[in-house]
Amino acid sequence: MAFDYSLDFKNIDFRQHPELYRVGKGEQGVLLVEPYKSEILPYWRFKTPDIARESSEKIYEMFLDYLEKDDFIGADMARKFIQMGYTRSRRYANHKSGRKYKQNSEDSGSKKEILPYEVDPVKAESAAIFKAKWVEAKTNEKYQKLLAKHKQMYELE
Repeated sequence: MAFDYSLDFKNIDFRQHPELYRVGKGEQGVLLVEPYKSEILPYWRFKTPDIARESSEKIYEMFLDYLEKDDFIGADMARKFIQMGYTRSRRYANHKSGRKYKQNSEDSGSKKEILPYEVDPVKAESAAIFKAKWVEAKTNEKYQKLLAKHKQMYELE
């Protein structure tokens, strides 16, 4: 089932209402689902490899803590932040501005033009650090079991 963007995210505590949470695809909802966003976001950084390492390790530690408490939503949100650490640092590794597409205000209906790559090896290293933690998180056996259980309980139509 798709991530439900129609929910009142400002007023829902997903720790109290796990039945409302949908995994969605990739990083969907990563900056919406509370209280997890507020718990994890302060640790999410990727500017340098050292910062990325510290950030990814802290968020992965939170991921494991959520799993220990059988808090699937917390674990999934931590996984999403780790994944977002990878995708954002990868984007900056490929495009110095952080923008993938050329801004074209004249014809918003046309196909977006991808900007040329300007490879930044520092950001690429940050991306690799987050990617390793993301793979570790998404393949974690307990995470996989809780994911299947959540989908079985709440996401069947």
